[in-house]
Amino acid sequence: MDEATVSATGRSLGRQAGFSSRLATPRLARQFWGNVMAAPWIVGFFTLTLGPMLASVYFSLTDYSVLQPPRFVGLDNFRVMFFEDPRYFTVLYNTMYYTVLHVPLSMILALTVAILLNQGLPGENVLRTIYYMPSVVSGVAVSMLWLWLFDPNLGLVNVVLGWVGIQGPVWLMDPNWSKPALVLMSMWGIGGQMVIFLAGLQGVPQEMYEAAMVDGASWWHKIRFVTVPLITPTIFFNLIMGVIGSFQVFTSAYVMTNGGPVNSTLFYVLYLYESAFRYFEMGYACALAWVLFFIIMAFTLVQFYTSGKWVYYEMPASRARAA
Repeated sequence: MDEATVSATGRSLGRQAGFSSRLATPRLARQFWGNVMAAPWIVGFFTLTLGPMLASVYFSLTDYSVLQPPRFVGLDNFRVMFFEDPRYFTVLYNTMYYTVLHVPLSMILALTVAILLNQGLPGENVLRTIYYMPSVVSGVAVSMLWLWLFDPNLGLVNVVLGWVGIQGPVWLMDPNWSKPALVLMSMWGIGGQMVIFLAGLQGVPQEMYEAAMVDGASWWHKIRFVTVPLITPTIFFNLIMGVIGSFQVFTSAYVMTNGGPVNSTLFYVLYLYESAFRYFEMGYACALAWVLFFIIMAFTLVQFYTSGKWVYYEMPASRARAA
């Protein structure tokens, strides 16, 4: 072996030894292996999340039909959306209508069920499972089930109403009842919120209820002045997630009504889907998506801004002693 080869081999071994010595430090080794383990997620984020988001920003400024190359049009898609599209504000109204009804009703029902299932009654674990199961069932399967339930002639809902002498509406075939029908259907999937409320209720100190009983508080006073204030962080979380989810309602409207009758259930995400994959107006669909993003962000920021007036967090012991 000549002298040059020996020298190169020595330098290579020296670099490897230096690299190994640097990794010998526990802190550097943890950082190195942490970066290695996180690399797949980082690559996936940049290629599958951030990349498409940046692409959608560009496409929102173009006339892009998928079949033809995108043509830059500036803010024309947004101008058409706000000033020329006759269905846009109908879509926005339908989505707001659904959100205003669904969010408070689902939270009240989920909290009520959670309180009832937090009393230590026999068989409550089975009941918790039963109430949670609908929230993990396929949305398409649930929609098909409720299509039968809302059938004006043979549906179970109208049959039960007929037992008490009430003539049921035609539900999904009536523009005045289609949105309330979908809101009613959404109450069946409160299991996720119920589980979160149960977790919040587990954190309420039992001593607070005992002190309230000593003071002669009724069950309603205990719920109003003990339970609700102490689980306001949980209520706040469910409120945030409920509003975000309501603005993205899609499956039930797509499967059950396809936006009808008379566009009464044409919600925002369904309209976005139609624009992109039925009419191939991909640029306009991207513009719709970014407007939806800013609408949801605005509502979320308002909720965070106002949360300081009604959400109460437990003060750490060190701060309590200092106070």
